[in-house]
Amino acid sequence: MKIEIFDCTLREGVQSQGISMSNEDRLKIAKKLDELGISYIEAGNPASNPKETAFFKELKSENFINSKIVAFGSTRRAHTEVSEDEGLKNLIAANTDIVTVFGKSWDFHVTDILSAELYENLNMIYDTVCYLKENGKEVFYDAEHFFDGCKHNKEYALKTLEAAYFGGASRIILCDTNGAAFPDEVEKIVAELAPKYKNMLGIHCHDDCGMAVANSISAVRGGAVMIQGTLTGCGERCGNANLATVIGNLQTKMEHNVIGENLKNLTSACVYVSDVANQTLSPNAPYVGRNAFAHKGGMHIDAVCKEPSSFEHIPPETVGNKRRILVSEVSGKSAVYSKIQRLFPEIKKSDPSVAKITRRFKELEHLGYQFEAAEGSAELVIRKIIGKYSTVFTLNMFRILSEQDSSRSSNLTTALISISVDGKSEITAVEGNGPVNALDKALRKAAEVFYPQIKNVKLLDYKVRVIDSNATASKVRVLIESADGKERWTTVGVSDDVIKASWIALVDSIELKIIKDSEKEKQKIE
Repeated sequence: MKIEIFDCTLREGVQSQGISMSNEDRLKIAKKLDELGISYIEAGNPASNPKETAFFKELKSENFINSKIVAFGSTRRAHTEVSEDEGLKNLIAANTDIVTVFGKSWDFHVTDILSAELYENLNMIYDTVCYLKENGKEVFYDAEHFFDGCKHNKEYALKTLEAAYFGGASRIILCDTNGAAFPDEVEKIVAELAPKYKNMLGIHCHDDCGMAVANSISAVRGGAVMIQGTLTGCGERCGNANLATVIGNLQTKMEHNVIGENLKNLTSACVYVSDVANQTLSPNAPYVGRNAFAHKGGMHIDAVCKEPSSFEHIPPETVGNKRRILVSEVSGKSAVYSKIQRLFPEIKKSDPSVAKITRRFKELEHLGYQFEAAEGSAELVIRKIIGKYSTVFTLNMFRILSEQDSSRSSNLTTALISISVDGKSEITAVEGNGPVNALDKALRKAAEVFYPQIKNVKLLDYKVRVIDSNATASKVRVLIESADGKERWTTVGVSDDVIKASWIALVDSIELKIIKDSEKEKQKIE
């Protein structure tokens, strides 16, 4: 049976610290998950607040091709008639074919948290599943705290599964709610239950011990047919099982064809979901992170250029990622050439420009530049020396005006900028939250007059690091990460003036985007 992927980003993912999404954002993510081929999308709890209720109304008008939308809720309340439970009424009104209900599997939670009797909890599970089935719903049952329950009172934990089973649940999900289980115990318990609940078991893991992915894979080895988690691993506390890693492992290592040809879209989907959620995708994320196929050491670079499998467990293109050759102060001529060759294959190793580029990198690094995390600026250095660079605009002037008002909680800053392109000038003044934000907005607004495509470019991250200790005269390095919805790139600027360093990085960011877009347009024409 095909392993089913169940994504909880829209419900449990939004419970992650720092994530707050509008319904519009959540709808964008749902559509992206559908495009990726995710089996089930848990949209949220329709009874929790008016925003959730409105979201389910919006979902009714959408057409999902690959994914089935699931509403989430709890079993009926203790000592309440199932037909009178408001939560269940809202679940039915959500108008989804499938609902997930969670119930308690740990006796401690039943008696001490719910303040209910153990037998009443079993009735709550059975009654709820039966009632939802009678109302035309397919029911998935989440056995909350199941693995903890097994450790403390296994007999009772198993009875809760039976209550859901006899009530008519089509999937029974074993939840490691506290994230405390280990792979060996997960596989053992799932394998023990799989014969009885054939093709019905799922797994829902949290990452409090860093085991969520390993536990999910172990559950599949034991006989689970569904894995729940979030695409990028976001979730409460330490997060949920990272589905991108799970999918990568299942499809490239275990021959489970979970999303088929869409595997090549895995990286872009993760980047998209992170952007919409206003989060930064971890660079060290397996399969999809920027560092997943990054090589810095000279010997590693030499080896991977000769035979990629020497230091890459799969071709990066398999998951839509790409190999990155990092340039740093330890890079020799061979390493720099590997970077050049990936960008411009026509350049031969014997070309004099290779030595010039190597020297230029070392000169800039001596001044405080660092290119291993700023591939965008590294590409511009290469382009300038091999003749693949053209100035896209000329700065005539910029001025920063900052007004500090004790009655205001923020600093009102205005950036005035004048640029020229092909003899035509544009002057723009923009207010921002601080000098760098104002300068960024002013530069983009002025440049958009000549290059409308940069409207899609947004600044994702801004970092400042002091690189010497000369008090207020210290030199600083500014790193800026930008994106246009399809690609990300990072640029760097160095100066003893933080605004000038920021300007250098901002200009590199905009110039690289315009130059590469121009080359793509020429290729289309040719």
